[in-house]
Amino acid sequence: MFLEQFSKDKGQLGSIEVICGSMFSGKTEELFRRLRRAQFANQSILLVKPSLDERYASQDVVSHVGQSWAAVRCQNAHEIMEKWQGEHIVAIDEAQFFDAAIISICTSLANQGARVIIAGLDMDYLGQPFGPMPQLMAIAEYVSKVHAVCVDCGNLAHFSYRTVAQKEQVLVGAIEKYKPLCRSCYQQKNQ
Repeated sequence: MFLEQFSKDKGQLGSIEVICGSMFSGKTEELFRRLRRAQFANQSILLVKPSLDERYASQDVVSHVGQSWAAVRCQNAHEIMEKWQGEHIVAIDEAQFFDAAIISICTSLANQGARVIIAGLDMDYLGQPFGPMPQLMAIAEYVSKVHAVCVDCGNLAHFSYRTVAQKEQVLVGAIEKYKPLCRSCYQQKNQ
């Protein structure tokens, strides 16, 4: 399903894949799984992360379970294009933190033959669509929604419930600030 496509006349065709879901749903681990497959096939990879995400490491992308992969930090979406040296795969972690230009950047990369793999939160802590993610899902050839497990009842979770009082939309954190909840448990906490 996620194999690169080829045309005899035009060479490699690019594509856009989105991996989305709540916090602790395994988005970054799924991104790494796809990168490992590409690496095994000797495909070149550029992995980028937003500069503001320094939760586990300043340079590497690190999953909540401790897996890591060397990455390039970017302040904005246009820097991704500046860093791209024609790699087969352009992977973007925490895409919700990038500006709206990421939509045109991903489209441009795919149009130039890159396989673009994006991981990010589809909703913020209020349950609202987060940043450019809805538009990225709309233009993607493939969208995978992954789910966490609700820490209150054990059902599938797709909400990132904030456990601290800060109200700004962007608050980078992990288990010390968020927990995954199902719809029912999320609604109960927000009554």
